[in-house]
Amino acid sequence: MTGITPDTDGSLTSAQRNAMYKRYFQFNTFRTLFAPRKPRHPLVRVAVGLLGLAILAALVFVGVFVGAAMIIAGLAWKLLAQRKSARTAPSRVVDGEYRVVRKQALPMSR
Repeated sequence: MTGITPDTDGSLTSAQRNAMYKRYFQFNTFRTLFAPRKPRHPLVRVAVGLLGLAILAALVFVGVFVGAAMIIAGLAWKLLAQRKSARTAPSRVVDGEYRVVRKQALPMSR
C-alpha cells in the first residue's frame, strides 16, 4: 500500500509521523507557480514581447478612442443644451396677485 495508515503497529517512521502532524502551510511552492519567467528560446521571447506590445497598443488605441468619444459627446450635449435654452428664453415677468399690507396691520415691535 502506498498511502499512510494510522500508526497502530508502529510501522510509521518519525519523518512520516512529523509530516502528518504539520500544522502550517508552506507557500514556497505557490511563489514559483505565479512568478513571471522569461522563456528560454529566443524566438519565443521575441513572440511574447511582440504580443505584449500589441496588447499595449490595443489598450492605448481603445483608451484614446473612448476618450475622444467622451469629449465629442460632451460637446454635442453642451451644444444641444444651448440650442434648447436659446429657443425658450425665460421671461422676467412673474404673474400673480398681490395685496399691499399697511404698516398698521403689522405687529408692533417691542
